[in-house]
Amino acid sequence: MPRAKVAILRTSPATVRSDYHELLNLAEYQQTIARDADTALKVNISWHFFFPASSTTPWQLDGVIAAMLADGYDKNLIHACHNRTVVIDSHLGERENKQLDVVEKYGLRNIHLYEGEEWIGIKEAVGDLTKKFLCLNEVYPKGFSIPRRFLGENIIHLPTVKTHVFTTTTGAMKNAFGGLLNEHRHWTHPVINETLVDLLMIQKQIHRGVFAVMDGTFAGDGPGPRCMLPHVKNVILASADQVAIDAVAARLMGFDPLVDCRYIRLAHDAGLGCGDPREIEIVGDADAAREDWNFVGPYKKMTFASQMQHKIYWGGLKRPIEWSLKTWLAPWAYVASVLYHDLYWYPARSRKMMDLALRSDWGRLFQNWGRVEENEQGFQNVGQHHPEFQRNLSAMLKQGAKVLGTCLLKAPEIDRRKQKTEPLKDS
Repeated sequence: MPRAKVAILRTSPATVRSDYHELLNLAEYQQTIARDADTALKVNISWHFFFPASSTTPWQLDGVIAAMLADGYDKNLIHACHNRTVVIDSHLGERENKQLDVVEKYGLRNIHLYEGEEWIGIKEAVGDLTKKFLCLNEVYPKGFSIPRRFLGENIIHLPTVKTHVFTTTTGAMKNAFGGLLNEHRHWTHPVINETLVDLLMIQKQIHRGVFAVMDGTFAGDGPGPRCMLPHVKNVILASADQVAIDAVAARLMGFDPLVDCRYIRLAHDAGLGCGDPREIEIVGDADAAREDWNFVGPYKKMTFASQMQHKIYWGGLKRPIEWSLKTWLAPWAYVASVLYHDLYWYPARSRKMMDLALRSDWGRLFQNWGRVEENEQGFQNVGQHHPEFQRNLSAMLKQGAKVLGTCLLKAPEIDRRKQKTEPLKDS
């Protein structure tokens, strides 16, 4: 079995486009991503509002697309790919994070998996592989569905380097979570590490090729994937081994991937990839890979919301409350999440957290995206910082209220009850 390989480079706005091109080829992506198959660029939107390190950056998506086109891939066989959750609005997110700007710039298809796409039963998709699942058969005794379009497609995951309150770190493996579980993903939270291993098994069977490109221009520490402290780190990573790239990213953040990240350990032990940094070949900038950022991690300064989540899924509130998340009462949790994150934390706390990041070169590039000149290498002039970039309080609250309404209407428990009570329309 060939040794796991992870490419890593330092980058800057002036060279980010050429750096991404070099990065993908250092990681030998053309050996993994077949040219004659459709390729899904699996965009990560951990928060529909822009927050540094939380979601796929526009220069990450732009760099991957530009590299593929330069290497002769057919743009008609490349598309952006989005999932949704009941608390994240993917349409708002792709606009606020300027991912839609990139997709439209290149004229690519833009696929939202929950809108008009066919989903098929997992047993039909993977057959006897279900017998090897660590937990999903118990979580979903009646089965679950995955997008039919994924069968035979390439997929390139586009995560960022950040911590996570459920899994310590999050990256390539976690990026499959939203796209491969159609509803009730929160049911898997008590066994989230085992879930990620099962999903990686599924990916390896259904996809033609699986690859990951991780952006660490901003990296997030603290109770991620949303309420973090962003740091400018200027690194990008790529690999065909989802376990290895997550392990290298975890090591950069200051964690031992085989000790601190159970999902990496489980996947490594199952032979799904290499989670031991000592056994991973680093190509590109080896010095960058040896950095230790000494992140404090997601558990030392948890938000009120993350503390409650831990108590519900693993602590003292598990017995009296967790059951409600599998009934028609579940929307209380969605409402609580939006109220806390969108109507309290983002308006009240994000300005302070984002200030230094927005003044950085990457922050200014984001603010001025689409208005600064670019060339094959990158963006030589990132423009000025705009203090008014962060919305005023009333605008934030108004947008948060809209998200709250949407999350209630789209909640699977409410939507399903609505479908059952609505009269059938004549065909």
